[in-house]
Amino acid sequence: MKIKYTAVVVAALGYWVLGALWYSPLLFASRFIELMRWTPEQLAAVQAAGAGKEIAVALLNSLLIAYVLAHFVRYVGAESVPEGMKTGFWLWLGFVLTTNLDAVLFESRPLGLYLISSGFHLVGFLWMGALLTVWRRSEVRGMAYQT
Repeated sequence: MKIKYTAVVVAALGYWVLGALWYSPLLFASRFIELMRWTPEQLAAVQAAGAGKEIAVALLNSLLIAYVLAHFVRYVGAESVPEGMKTGFWLWLGFVLTTNLDAVLFESRPLGLYLISSGFHLVGFLWMGALLTVWRRSEVRGMAYQT
């Protein structure tokens, strides 16, 4: 079975949009800024510099994550939303939660930043695992009817 690139792109765009919402004033922007310990002058400088390059890199990162997760969904044979979410959860637990903890332990980053970031990735991996599984399942079902 091949990777469905449309599903990967949709999952990546959803993950990317989730990141924009997660770090927006609607959710965690003010807490993030507080934990970063940015002064008003530093915040103004960050805003003035813009984030075009960072946003583009984040989109490419989202595409890579969705592509790799699609391979895992296929590899484990996930066929339901809970199975896809479980695949996303285990990848998050084994590779995101653990590797990002080093920043708290060895770089003196605030635990709150770690929790905000880890929460974003958890929700994103669960979403992408579910979407990629449902998309994969519908493609598999469709293939059964082709002659």
